[in-house]
Amino acid sequence: MEPLPATLETIQELTRDGDTELAAALARMSLDVVKIAPECVGLSLSLVEEGLTLTMTASDQPIGVLDGFQYLDDGPCQRAADDGDVVAWDNDSVLDETHWRLFAEASTAAGVCSTLSLPILRRDTVVAVVNLYGGTHDAFDGRHQELASACGAWAGGATTNADLAFSTSWAAREAPGKIHRNDTVEQAVGVLAVLLEVGPEEARRKLQEAARRAAVAVATLAAAVLEVTRRER
Repeated sequence: MEPLPATLETIQELTRDGDTELAAALARMSLDVVKIAPECVGLSLSLVEEGLTLTMTASDQPIGVLDGFQYLDDGPCQRAADDGDVVAWDNDSVLDETHWRLFAEASTAAGVCSTLSLPILRRDTVVAVVNLYGGTHDAFDGRHQELASACGAWAGGATTNADLAFSTSWAAREAPGKIHRNDTVEQAVGVLAVLLEVGPEEARRKLQEAARRAAVAVATLAAAVLEVTRRER
């Protein structure tokens, strides 16, 4: 797996500041996961307190954008962060019309068939969530415990007190990517206002915040929102 450009930029800046532990942990985690689950096409590490996501991918598909959809309208990563539970998801599952709708549609478009979200706790508080994206429906079947161990989590629902070194110095910095106010963004804001039943300013804030947390450009996430919602019509 290779880091997305925004993730690589983050890692390079952290390394310049002398913080190499997070990059090493992410690389080691990616290697171990692929050995256990070769069908894994992407991995993201979402740092809860820092509000930042680092993404590794083995696919040409826009894996990083999927994290953005979860921050927009919920998904397995958010559920794992909120509840501290391991969450396995399959896009063949029977879901009601509103259950993680945007995430489900975006996953299908990106060729992702299943996910596994593993919360990492420190002193009973979720500090991070590891999201694994599978290219097949059974990518992680029967491997939850082994994958959890490789990621510093426990597949039973709680996790070990992980030794991953999270950089608090990154919390005050903005993730790479500037906000571009263009037609695509404005159209996506309008669509999200209707779908999420919020006002335009709240829809714009959600879009900007989701893009920042996923470390993708706002215009990229906006374009993905428009593409996914067009598929639903």
